[in-house]
Order: sequence, then C-alpha cells, then structure tokens
Amino acid sequence: MSVLTTNARDQSLTFVMTLSNFSDNMCNTDTLIVMASAVPVEIATQASEELLAACHRLIPQLSSSAKPMTDSQLAEIVNSESTLMFVARVDNQIVGLLTLAIFRIPTAVRAWIEDVVVDSLARGHGVGEALNLAAITEARRRGAKTVDLTSRPSREAANKLYKRLGFVERDTNVYRFDA
Repeated sequence: MSVLTTNARDQSLTFVMTLSNFSDNMCNTDTLIVMASAVPVEIATQASEELLAACHRLIPQLSSSAKPMTDSQLAEIVNSESTLMFVARVDNQIVGLLTLAIFRIPTAVRAWIEDVVVDSLARGHGVGEALNLAAITEARRRGAKTVDLTSRPSREAANKLYKRLGFVERDTNVYRFDA
C-alpha cells in the first residue's frame, strides 16, 4: 500500500523503487535499453563548458533559489565515484540532466536520484523517462538494492512518470537540516 508523504517545508513526495520490482515491471534489461534509446542519454565524463552552460540554463528551471554552479563544483560531481550526471540530448543539444548518487550503507548499496530537470521546450517527449531509465539501469549495474527520489506534488507530470516507471510512494517523513 502506498501512502502519500509530504513535508510541510519541502512539499515533496518520497518515492522508492526496489530493483527487483523494476525487473518485473520492465520485463528485462533489453527492453529497458530499447525504451531508453529514443532519447540519447550519456554519463558526463568531463566538466565541459557546454555542460556548465547547460547547467546554468536548466537548473533555474528546477530551482529558482539555486546559485549558478561553478566549474569546480561541476568537476567535483563529474569526477566523483559516488555521483553521476546523466545528460540527455535532442538534436545534439543538452535538454535534460539527472544526478544519481550511489552509496553503501550497512544494509545495502542504495541509489538516490536528484535534480532531474528537462528543458521546458523538450518536456513531454520522453526526455525525463530516458534519463530515469538510464539512471535506474546504472544503479542496478552498480548493485543498488533501491533507487529513491523526492518530487514536489505540484510536479504532476513528473510524479505520473515516476509511478509509471514503477516507483512507489514511501511511508516516511522527509527532514532537512540547513547546515
């Protein structure tokens, strides 16, 4: 049973996908690759000027309060072993980003999807789906037991996508401490 969980401050939903359920939902990995290939998605391997410019253009569409990312911050993400930045392209232009964090905790390897953003002009054309499927595939490849994410209830299209992909709402509270 799924329970809607919100946080008054963040107004976010928390979703989780167990990767064993993912395989049941998607049939097999070959299906996943074919479905994700409609929009090319790659893992960023260098903090290029093109990628930084795309971050400066796309991140404000996700968060109006986010400060522009610096070259060194982007390099830190791209060069980290625990974070991956997925890049979606249409007509060779970057139109979407997703960050995947993968980490070991005492109970298992876990993955967390953050900062999914698709250019407003490219929404509704499978970019978000391709990004999420690529991230889920990589999380599985790296041994993650679950993939979690949060999403504001107001992001109706994104929440429908997450549910369609097999994510389920978690019965949990989301807390934040501003450090």
